[in-house]
Amino acid sequence: MHQEGSLVSPLLSGVFCQCPTAMHSSVEPSEVSVEPDATVQSCSVCGGPEQEHRLKVLFQILDVNKDGGICVKDLTIGLKKLGVHRTEHELMKIVKAGDKDLDGQLDFEEFVHYLRDHEKKLRLVFKSLDKKNDGCIDSQEIMQSLRDLGVHISEQQAEKILKSMDKNGTMTIDWNEWRDYHLLHPADNIPEIILYWKHSTIFDVGESLMVPDEFTAEEKKTGMWWRHLVAGGGAGAVSRTCTAPLDRLKVLMQVHASRSNTMCIAGGFSQMIREGGVRSLWRGNGINVLKIAPESAIKFMAYEQIKRLIGSNQETLGILERLVAGSLAGAIAQSSIYPMEVLKTRLALGRTGQYFGIVDCAKHIFQKEGLAAFYKGYIPNMLGIIPYAGIDLAVYETLKNSWLQRFATDSADPGVFVLLACGTMSSTCGQLASYPLALVRTRMQAQASLEGGPQMTMSGLFRHIVRTEGAMGLYRGLAPNFMKVIPAVSISYVVYENLKITLGVQSR
Repeated sequence: MHQEGSLVSPLLSGVFCQCPTAMHSSVEPSEVSVEPDATVQSCSVCGGPEQEHRLKVLFQILDVNKDGGICVKDLTIGLKKLGVHRTEHELMKIVKAGDKDLDGQLDFEEFVHYLRDHEKKLRLVFKSLDKKNDGCIDSQEIMQSLRDLGVHISEQQAEKILKSMDKNGTMTIDWNEWRDYHLLHPADNIPEIILYWKHSTIFDVGESLMVPDEFTAEEKKTGMWWRHLVAGGGAGAVSRTCTAPLDRLKVLMQVHASRSNTMCIAGGFSQMIREGGVRSLWRGNGINVLKIAPESAIKFMAYEQIKRLIGSNQETLGILERLVAGSLAGAIAQSSIYPMEVLKTRLALGRTGQYFGIVDCAKHIFQKEGLAAFYKGYIPNMLGIIPYAGIDLAVYETLKNSWLQRFATDSADPGVFVLLACGTMSSTCGQLASYPLALVRTRMQAQASLEGGPQMTMSGLFRHIVRTEGAMGLYRGLAPNFMKVIPAVSISYVVYENLKITLGVQSR
């Protein structure tokens, strides 16, 4: 990756704002106004002149066939004319990142949006590299930053990298030099963003269908990844225990509530306490906590192996690749621990004294119903992974990218309230989308525990619920399920942060 030729400096250096305030500005394009009779075009970043004109000139040069759009072939030819060399893979990533209408090329509006969004990402990277916070990067800072990512280089190698970007011979790189060098170069995998925007590791809402988090090379090399997982597992255990009464109420309402047998939240709690005392509110929670460790470990290992099978040499995957890898990893993990899901449902629905514990419940099911009973409801459970994981990931990534574009000027760290809000909203949307499948799964798991109840298939159960209870019957127990989301997310976050400190997890 290098730049040559006399055309590079005057044209590419002027594409982004050259004003020193650009590094500190958080002004958005929509916030800049231009008077109708103004003779100077305002810059969308800092108000400097002529940026729009420079962008149009660059677009016209890169639009080789003059069809109003820039495709990969146009970028290859156009950038070579300017002395800028990129691989075909890098150019495909640029077009894919900016192509909002999915027509395989960038029109002028998409091109401008991509460059401005790209500058924000470059600014975050520059800030993370500038350890001394003096507005310049030297060879020592390059060595330290690469060391943080698990890459060790000599001072001579660091100086060689520096010289390739250093235009004025100062042996330091300022913001303009950094930005100009990386112009039209994809920068998706920013360790700073991966570091601060953990999602499935931090938040536990009782379901385990989220796509696993990414970890930086530094976290993998130093062993921080397993400490994150242990902290996340501990946080999940506390969170699930604190919200267990709501979870058991949800299961009871999913299985027993109907038009003829209405069950409200207060009435449900009263019924549980009358039947088995206050302790019965936590019935089934033990197995729910026990399954966290094996499921998290299997999912993480499967996710890493699937990433290798996909053949990605990137530190992180794109959203679609993450969804595919995460869903497959989730399916493998769920298949491994699914009998524990069935046990949790049976224990939650059990009467006082019916079972003497987890092992007794398992023996009871095996003797009366056989091995196949431990996989009742397996198909709707597997089908539920796609809508849950897909919508949760899409909403979280959308909210994350929106925040990064609007507010990330000095750091990718969103702060606790933004992180909690994003996690709560994405989890809620994911649960809402997959809830009918979750309800059918629970009823299939419970079928043998309902004496005289019909043994139905997944499709038969769907039709039966809609016919006898209406479409709303597919959402029985939704209220206690949503009631536990905010406390579950908040508790898991607080416990996770404290366990991180106890386990010595480093944060930048």
